[in-house]
Amino acid sequence: QVQLVESGGGLVQAGGSLRLSCAASGRISSINAMGWYRQAPGKQRELVAVITSGGSTNYADSVKGRFTISRDNDKNTVYLQMNSLKPEDTAVYYCNAQGWDSSMAYMDYWGKGTLVTVSS
Repeated sequence: QVQLVESGGGLVQAGGSLRLSCAASGRISSINAMGWYRQAPGKQRELVAVITSGGSTNYADSVKGRFTISRDNDKNTVYLQMNSLKPEDTAVYYCNAQGWDSSMAYMDYWGKGTLVTVSS
């Protein structure tokens, strides 16, 4: 089994910053992509940012220039630095990890989510 544990969410004023972390643990062989998704009330879950083990990144247009995704492969941890936060960034942020577990089965796991609230 693989677990993803997120941390770093909270309440911040517009224009402020937060840093999210997500650590993967358990029966992991290798993780290819790690990413952050978010779901606002009444909306579908959407991609925020993703990073591969080689460091390639992809961002949603709405966060480009404001958010930065990074990862520590040795620690199986992914980070999301969020700057210049806007009220529309308010959502539950979910961590995702895709790769192979210790039995070499493909894995696609989600964290439980961490709430980010940006006040105007």
